[in-house]
Amino acid sequence: MKLGTLLAALLILGRFAQAGPLDDLATVKDFKAMRSSSADGNWQNGNGDARPIPSGGTLTLADLTGPGKIAHIWFTIADSEKFYGKKLVLRMYWDGETSPSVESPLNDFFIEGHGMDYPVDSMPIRVTSEGRARNCYFAMPFKKSAKIEVTNEGKETAGAFYYYIDWQKMESLPKHTAYFHAMYRQQFPCVVGRDYLILDAQGKGQFVGCNLSVRCREEGWWGEGDDRFYIDGEAEPSLRGTGSEDYFCDGWGLRQMDGLFYGCPLMEGWDKVGARTTAYRFHVQDPVPFTKSLIVTIEHKGAHKFADGHWSGFEERFDDFSSVAYWYQTEPHAPFSAFPTVEERLYPEIR
Repeated sequence: MKLGTLLAALLILGRFAQAGPLDDLATVKDFKAMRSSSADGNWQNGNGDARPIPSGGTLTLADLTGPGKIAHIWFTIADSEKFYGKKLVLRMYWDGETSPSVESPLNDFFIEGHGMDYPVDSMPIRVTSEGRARNCYFAMPFKKSAKIEVTNEGKETAGAFYYYIDWQKMESLPKHTAYFHAMYRQQFPCVVGRDYLILDAQGKGQFVGCNLSVRCREEGWWGEGDDRFYIDGEAEPSLRGTGSEDYFCDGWGLRQMDGLFYGCPLMEGWDKVGARTTAYRFHVQDPVPFTKSLIVTIEHKGAHKFADGHWSGFEERFDDFSSVAYWYQTEPHAPFSAFPTVEERLYPEIR
């Protein structure tokens, strides 16, 4: 690297560090640090920190009075039931709302698609301990109240659920504060003649990312589909992509990797039926604002082998897609679509 290029890179890194969270530590804070956790009430002598969730039961992790902001969430779970990560449902409610602002299978929220446990290493979400220690650093402000719940829709008791909800009690929130939202969607398989819908939001806010999980129902590369963003009622999307791996910031296919803003923590290939992929993209430096509405879609197109044996590289495919969209917006938000039942969230047999 030339000296001038090196100096320019160091200057950019220095400016990023000055504007980052480490520099902000020098500012005296005016909030009170708070925590809701599974800690044993007998804090001096007890060690019963786990909370079981029986089949059909709901565990309230936090029931907070604002104004405040959730700054960090940590979970770990001992659950022997197969695909428990698809059967535990995470929901969050702000300011007494009856319709959740966050609704997702627990693992999918943490970028662990397909009901699997595996590590993830991004800036807002990090999962370690072979996929069992889940952390989220998205800021989640609330004016009046916040409630976080996990419901067990499996057939067995989730025997040990441990959690921290670290939050900040404040005097007030900034005037233009938006609320955190996350929503799960799926199509098993994708619908013919229609792009896969990642988000359909109404209101004012900004899109900050998503994850996408794909299970191949046929051989060949699935990811020739383009991403499309329809902002504020556009008939034609003003943001248009060039391919699925391009939207997830890679190129010439996807491979297993992690990064601050994009990654692919699970990649089983695309040369066999049943191969699974999960990729993520966070718009931390490039959020997508909207003032009235936002629709985010992606095509489900790629390679296809016809009955006579010849291949095409760009045809509609019928793979299994599921996703979680992350965004901020002012309330109220539009009601989410009907949440899939636990049976619907588990993959059907591939025929």
